[in-house]
Amino acid sequence: MIAAGIVVSTLLASGGAQAAVEIQWWHAMTGANNDVIVKLANDFNATQSDYKVIPVYKGSYPDTMNAGIAAFRAGNAPHIMQVFEVGTATMMAATGAVKPVHVLMKEAGEKFDPQAYVGGIAGYYSTSKGDLLSFPFNSSSAVMWINRDALKKAGLDPNAPPKTWPDVFAAAKKLKASGYETCGFSSAWFTWLNVEQFSAWHNIPIATKANGLDGFDTELKINSPLHVKHLQNLIDLQKDKTFDYSGRTNTGEGRFTAGECPIFLTSSAFYGNVKANAKFDFSAVPMPYYPDVAGAPQNSIIGGASLWVMGGKKADEYKGVAKFFTFLSDTDRQVAVHKASGYLPITKAAYAKTKESGYYKELPALEVPLIELSNKEPTENSRGLRLGNLVQIRDIWSEEIEGALAGKKSAKDAMDAAVSRGNQMLRQFERTVAK
Repeated sequence: MIAAGIVVSTLLASGGAQAAVEIQWWHAMTGANNDVIVKLANDFNATQSDYKVIPVYKGSYPDTMNAGIAAFRAGNAPHIMQVFEVGTATMMAATGAVKPVHVLMKEAGEKFDPQAYVGGIAGYYSTSKGDLLSFPFNSSSAVMWINRDALKKAGLDPNAPPKTWPDVFAAAKKLKASGYETCGFSSAWFTWLNVEQFSAWHNIPIATKANGLDGFDTELKINSPLHVKHLQNLIDLQKDKTFDYSGRTNTGEGRFTAGECPIFLTSSAFYGNVKANAKFDFSAVPMPYYPDVAGAPQNSIIGGASLWVMGGKKADEYKGVAKFFTFLSDTDRQVAVHKASGYLPITKAAYAKTKESGYYKELPALEVPLIELSNKEPTENSRGLRLGNLVQIRDIWSEEIEGALAGKKSAKDAMDAAVSRGNQMLRQFERTVAK
């Protein structure tokens, strides 16, 4: 039997059987989430022998995207590339560099229903007609984290946390009076929370052309009366630290876990960090809204990343990618990934199954972003945004807002400048695309 086994092995090695088609998957996940990626690839590879997915860590989100684009130009791009949501417009504009997922699945003959995916997630990566361009993978949204012990100390009911912005302002003043002198409330990812999420949650445009989904010739609209009013409120509250600015990224999140800022708006993906480091009773609740805005709240939009399929590959390779995406969409697998990573389930069925299991009764904070994303059917103002040079545009917005918070200019002047300077970046991107 041993000798026969050796003969068979020799035949296979010499080409008696066809080798598995290799699928390169470049990603930006580290730590426990890297383990999730590796397990998904290994599990898929174990289900069949025709294809072999090979995950490769390529650094941070920007590093991974830049490496993929450079590799495409050099003719050796990966088959699948994980790209953060900010890079969506850049990937879309790379004509020929990507293969839209809806085309991939159709050509490969894989059963594919875009309606199966959570609308607030799929909408971000789709055309305005609903055609999915990239495959939703790791998604999060924005929530408001509260220190329940701090609310009690301030005489507030932690079981009835603030729902509206006026409620938040009033609660923050009480919290400040009760001992939280340096910060009543704050926010990480300031422009994502207070411009992008804020706009979608109130169903007002960030930009024309359905926030850029309908074309790159879009213009910013973030100097509306509501945007200006919100920034002015924060400017006024910044003066006595009822609100205190915590920077452009998430470096200020430690102010919540350390107990300094008892109300803090940031990503739902902050959960693991809070769970590991907070020494107080905490929870996550929906983002606040202005009650005088008709129809608010609408729905939130996502953060995180999706999987883009690169162009120029062979038909059998694309068939393998399509089968892998079908594998990733499996309900039980989605539930397992959701629980293992803390990211949101991408399909409606996986969300329903997780909910039915009673998982959210024990961990209600993890359901909040899903409730927000599915609060209402997305509109052209709340489907997502597709702005070229968005990383640089966010920096411009931040510069102007920081100037206003420091008392150097009015809220109106700051937002007007954020629009005019941002529009210049959009036109620059448009010229690049036209070439």
